[in-house]
Amino acid sequence: VQLQASGGGLVQAGGSLRLSCAASGSIFSINSMGWYRQAPGKQRESVATISSGGTTTYADSVEGRFTISRDNTKNTVYLQMNSLKPEDTAVYVCNAFLMPYIGSLYLDYWAQGTLVTVSS
Repeated sequence: VQLQASGGGLVQAGGSLRLSCAASGSIFSINSMGWYRQAPGKQRESVATISSGGTTTYADSVEGRFTISRDNTKNTVYLQMNSLKPEDTAVYVCNAFLMPYIGSLYLDYWAQGTLVTVSS
């Protein structure tokens, strides 16, 4: 199983970015998917998650500005980030909690991080 994230970059405050993360390989079922971030000198925090049924959760700091969505036909999760602030600067990491093959356990898989830099 591989998770490939993309979409990070440099943007001015108030701007928007869209992150994507596609899961590929041996995948029987995906439960939840989500985005986490880690800023320099800080611990990793959950940004947004989405269940297989579409239930979403957001960190208070991004509620109303970020939107998580997923395309189950493509095993892909997206994070639309609007009204970006300098404090959103971080490495964003995608996660999928999935069952790689029938009868296996659900396991956490992580993509490499993608850097989002918001300039003031």
